[in-house]
Amino acid sequence: MSSEKAVLYISGGRNVEVTSPDVKAGDVLDMECADRSLLPGIRAVKLLKFQKTGRQRCVVSILDIIAKIHGQYPRLDIRNLGETDIIVTYEDQKTPAPFWHIAKTLFVAAVTFFGAAFSIMAFNNDVDVTKLFGQISTFVTGEETDGFGVMEISYSAGVTAGILIFFNHFGRKRFTVDPTPMEIQMRLYENDIQTTLAEDAARKGEELDVGSGGTPDTSGIRRD
Repeated sequence: MSSEKAVLYISGGRNVEVTSPDVKAGDVLDMECADRSLLPGIRAVKLLKFQKTGRQRCVVSILDIIAKIHGQYPRLDIRNLGETDIIVTYEDQKTPAPFWHIAKTLFVAAVTFFGAAFSIMAFNNDVDVTKLFGQISTFVTGEETDGFGVMEISYSAGVTAGILIFFNHFGRKRFTVDPTPMEIQMRLYENDIQTTLAEDAARKGEELDVGSGGTPDTSGIRRD
């Protein structure tokens, strides 16, 4: 099959992280073509080059990618099935020391534990749970509670069970196949960030697009 009749299907995610400053089409796109012999050359098409070190980010329009592919394969029929704007993030790959991973894990665990404990204690103090339990105990049994009765124990166990059920996992074990509330909120947060980055780049003229005439010097990116 010749390239003049070939149809190329491409799909790119909203946010792609690359490990090399020289970004090629195969780094940011999944692609399929009936003529398999074309794929290696298409994947090697250069899109951009990050010139600075450290973490960098660039928003690339799918039209710019298609234009670059058409520059080498002008008769190729390209059909996009993915995002229209792709956020490409480049960062030097440096493996932190194991101690740093352990320290971050312990810090996050400590913040989560003490933060949750403080929130629960503040809530209990605000609604005066101790007094409430005392009133219920006096009303039902006619005796005052010493703070270590059935209601207090049941309440503590219920809070623990409620937290585990709400967050839908304990350690690495999930109770259901559904995503946890934390995962949902993180995905929503990531989507908001990606939308903001794409819109800001378009408004500031920093998006790599066809006819944009170059890339701002502040991005440290060179068009190929």
